[in-house]
Amino acid sequence: MITYFHPAELGHHVRTRLYGGGLIEAVEIPDRLKALHDAAKLCTDAFVQPAPADMGVIAEVHDSGYLDFLKTGYAAWKKRFPDSLELRPSLHPNAYMRRLTDDLLGRAGYYIADGASVLLEDTWEATVASAASALAATQKVLDGEVAAYALCRPPGHHAYRDMACGYCFLNNGALAATLARRAAGRVTILDVDVHHGNGTQTLFYDRADVQTISVHADPRTTYPFYAGYADERGSGAGEGYNLNLPVDVGSGDAVYLAAVKAGIEAAEKFSPDVVVLALGLDASEADPFACMKVTSEGFARMGEMLGAMKKPTAIIQEGGYPSPILGDNLIRFMNGFRAASGA
Repeated sequence: MITYFHPAELGHHVRTRLYGGGLIEAVEIPDRLKALHDAAKLCTDAFVQPAPADMGVIAEVHDSGYLDFLKTGYAAWKKRFPDSLELRPSLHPNAYMRRLTDDLLGRAGYYIADGASVLLEDTWEATVASAASALAATQKVLDGEVAAYALCRPPGHHAYRDMACGYCFLNNGALAATLARRAAGRVTILDVDVHHGNGTQTLFYDRADVQTISVHADPRTTYPFYAGYADERGSGAGEGYNLNLPVDVGSGDAVYLAAVKAGIEAAEKFSPDVVVLALGLDASEADPFACMKVTSEGFARMGEMLGAMKKPTAIIQEGGYPSPILGDNLIRFMNGFRAASGA
């Protein structure tokens, strides 16, 4: 199995995040990628730097005005606020008012959903490099490989068509699925990150050709709070093709893996030609978000279960934050997946 990774993904070093009325230390930082990078050396066969991302695929998924904001917004912000270290909005639209404005402060709030998704000087470069890794891994699978791993950072599954959210700017899983659909009739996005893939769900909510499945902590008590409920099943042509499997906070291997098994069974009924696996490792018992209690052995079993589907699979890295066992969790997952799939 090949790992796709671009060094530019080590940029976008956010120092703080807004939580509980104050700024605390950020967790979506380059150090987590370094831990995963070192682990991937031990459980995959080679590292390849991806070719530049296909902007046509990115433009198919994301709004042009939003892309321009991601590319140019920080420079405009520094010109207006030269002492500011990061572009972090102070206001956001809501259900009663949502209109795109000319003013930079208004555009920042319009295009960024929360206080975690800040822009820095090199955010665009890092984000496009992350997307390039996702697209390269997907193309490798379309070319006939059993599986490929995209070591992506920033992550992607919270990003909407025109809004950054939850550390995510470009939706890597959605980009992978969009590319896969050019050659495959049916695609399943199966997301095992502990946080619901709200951006991914929205992007495909009315479609029957891309099935979206998410196993995650119950949004009644866990970010992103406003999406990820079991009654969200899709709309129009997509009704029945979106499946949410919320899990009670604090659950361990048995409960979390039972939800993953239910997701696999739903995917197998859909019978996709390609699977895009949104691999979050933040259900770990040691993850700083402390949502779940999945052990390293649990991740090994999860890998075996997903590998046993024996579907062409693009594995896209999502969450999983600094902990002493982050790298080991990736190794255990990959070893289980490869043993079961033959990748």
